[in-house]
Amino acid sequence: MDNIYLLMIVALAILAIADLVVGVSNDAVNFLNSAIGSKAISFRTIMIVASIGIACGAIFSSGMMEVARKGIFNPGMFMFNDIMIIFMAVMITDILLLDFFNTLGMPTSTTVSIVFELLGAAVAVSLIKIGADGGSFAEVTNYINTAKATQIIFGILLSVVVAFTVGAIVQYISRLLLSFNFEKKASWVGALFGGVALTSMVYFILMKGIKGADIAKQSFDVIGGATIKDFLEDNVLAIVSVSFVVWSLLSYVFINFLKTNIYKLIILVGTFALALAFAGNDLVNFIGVPIAAWQSYQAFMDPLVNTLGLAATEFPMDSLGKKVPTPTLLLFIAGMIMVLTLWFSSKSRNVLKTSLDLSSQGETKERFQPNFLSRGLVRGAMLMSKYTSYVLPNSAKEKIEEQFEKPVIELSQGKTHELPAFDMVRAAVNLMVAGILISIATSYKLPLSTTYVTFMVAMGTSLADRAWGSESAVYRVAGVLNVIGGWFGTAITAFIAAGTAAYLIHLGGATMIAVLLFLAVLLLVRNSIKHVRKTKETKATDSLNRSESKSVQGVIEESADNISKVLKRVSKINENTINGLINQDLIALKKTRKTVGKLEAEIEDLQNNIFYFIKNLDETSVSASTFYIDVIGDLQDIAQSVGFISKVSHKHINNNHKALKKNQSKELKEIANKLSALLTKVQAAFDLRAFDQIPSLIENKKELLKDVSSYAQKQVERTRTTESSPKNTTLYFSVLLETEDLIKATMSLLELYAAKK
Repeated sequence: MDNIYLLMIVALAILAIADLVVGVSNDAVNFLNSAIGSKAISFRTIMIVASIGIACGAIFSSGMMEVARKGIFNPGMFMFNDIMIIFMAVMITDILLLDFFNTLGMPTSTTVSIVFELLGAAVAVSLIKIGADGGSFAEVTNYINTAKATQIIFGILLSVVVAFTVGAIVQYISRLLLSFNFEKKASWVGALFGGVALTSMVYFILMKGIKGADIAKQSFDVIGGATIKDFLEDNVLAIVSVSFVVWSLLSYVFINFLKTNIYKLIILVGTFALALAFAGNDLVNFIGVPIAAWQSYQAFMDPLVNTLGLAATEFPMDSLGKKVPTPTLLLFIAGMIMVLTLWFSSKSRNVLKTSLDLSSQGETKERFQPNFLSRGLVRGAMLMSKYTSYVLPNSAKEKIEEQFEKPVIELSQGKTHELPAFDMVRAAVNLMVAGILISIATSYKLPLSTTYVTFMVAMGTSLADRAWGSESAVYRVAGVLNVIGGWFGTAITAFIAAGTAAYLIHLGGATMIAVLLFLAVLLLVRNSIKHVRKTKETKATDSLNRSESKSVQGVIEESADNISKVLKRVSKINENTINGLINQDLIALKKTRKTVGKLEAEIEDLQNNIFYFIKNLDETSVSASTFYIDVIGDLQDIAQSVGFISKVSHKHINNNHKALKKNQSKELKEIANKLSALLTKVQAAFDLRAFDQIPSLIENKKELLKDVSSYAQKQVERTRTTESSPKNTTLYFSVLLETEDLIKATMSLLELYAAKK
């Protein structure tokens, strides 16, 4: 029987490696966001610094492992078999939950997920034990560390609000003092800013890094026989004051004599500090449970501990309540896995992109749709801003506006989208404020999530820096609300899922563990395949490209490529829709609706780029804007027509209406085939730039329009005589009329090019 527990330990070790990979993919946003967003340092340098920070943090994290062992439940109340059920349920749930969020590209909290998984699994096993003994529900408090759980929930709520508010206030003050032209300020201004920022970060490294290491618990004569931990806690004001003076002077030397950009140095140190804290604080989230399980197994198998040779169901786990150091080798291996994941995980870039898009100073493709809550909050903020402006004198308002004026940067052709998401001041503030808040929370032993703090600080600084303008505010606020909603959803889902998994393992034993592990592997592989497919779709050859040409001829060439791609996709969509409608294939119709949605989104993206396209044109090529707008308009009409055909066809089959009659199916199939053949010819003409074929193609289109009109007339006659289904008649006319509109929009495109040639 003991072999099953050894196999569970092996399974937990494998899950730990997988959890490290998915965990780092999620949490990389915490320490990479500011450095990558500001583009202050090369990507390679950022990754090297972050890797060193992770490696150091992993080795210092031994003390944090206690959370998984006794922070959430009282181990003495559980037997060895209970503990193994809890730990197995937690790890299976954790890896699936984190991978799900990574696949969505949404940052979530690994701390909150592991805590609520431990809580959910422990509560489930507690209730099982209480039920078996005939006890009452109130006895759960004997098994669970309720005070710690309450602290954590309070920490979640507090960290979200405080981080956002403090980030916004500090960024606003920093911008008022430094403006967007911060590099032109006097050197003493940069030196003072450097002093404040570097002091906060160094103190943060001491509090979150060295304080958690075993060396911090040893006493040294140099500091009066006190331990480093006690010395740091007892001399906060003195350490901060001396550090501020030293770092301010050093910053002045760096700026004036070494000609160093102090803001780059701050970002470099801040990235290292947050990477160090991430590994030191969050490593427990990934390997704390497997290590606790391994140490439990060692205690159970050790004859010096299990002196009576008790069975797994009778051996109490009091040993988990004691201090047991984690082997440094295991921490080092875990750190190396985290570093490798950081370099090679594409999912981490997905999560990072979400954070950067929401905090970007410039225009980005908005991922989130506005909702009533985001609209209400933006409206309220605008009203508040309006009334506040009445209070301030005009001179003060003018001075503030001057500080928020962004410098105009002239870029060469095609470089517009290479601008950083935000400048170095905001990046420095992000790192500084996050470091200070996490340090304060650590010194007061308040639990919080590093993800929540770093993300909300970034959102607060974005708001204060006016990155959320009237053009983007509702989308950005909706995005932030989505992420926050996901955080609270994480807690609830983690609690329920881990509790359910623990109950199932209790019922099914080894068989259920095997089933759950198989399902976990299956879901991980499925999510990975979906992620790869999504990445490929983003890079698909048929995806549309924004026009960046400055001349009429360039616009004609680039638009011809987009037209060819759209017509190729429309032909396929229409063909699949008609086949799905005739064969009553609901699955095929669902797929075509999704495909149409992607096409419409890409064309909408082209339309949203019209403003920047016109701005980019040469004075002599302004007429290209009219041509480009007309092309986009016709492409939208084509996509809307094929989208409507797909929608009504899906609705008809989804509502289980009668199938089309044979003559209707035959006619629609014939029209679809002729349309497909013509669209293929038009596509080829645009691919080869054979615009001399346009007159003959227009004639072919006219012939097809006559066929559509003829079939519409036939349906009118059938309706008056033999037709008995109103739904079929409505559907048939809808498809024909939209096909007619599709043909006319295509003709309009051909005529546009005919006029230019």
